[in-house]
Amino acid sequence: MMRKRLPLLIVLVLAALVFTGCATQSFENIGNPPGFLKGLLHGFILLFSFIASLFTDYEIYAFPNAGGWYNFGYLLGVMLFFGGGGAKARC
Repeated sequence: MMRKRLPLLIVLVLAALVFTGCATQSFENIGNPPGFLKGLLHGFILLFSFIASLFTDYEIYAFPNAGGWYNFGYLLGVMLFFGGGGAKARC
């Protein structure tokens, strides 16, 4: 069973290394990094940004950013767009 999964694991690890090697970063906004509100917007438009990033040189996550507040806004934006993370939960 493990022998069947090993080639798939190797391919996935190699693909991850190749794709992370293609990552780019932009330093044009280093003087005024995006904060909470831009993080909220970027999280809310995540799906559309991801589709655009497949065909263009568009990034779905701003770097550099303001740190924790940008991340918090990004997380909230993603949760708002995709249903809040617990919309279908039952007790």
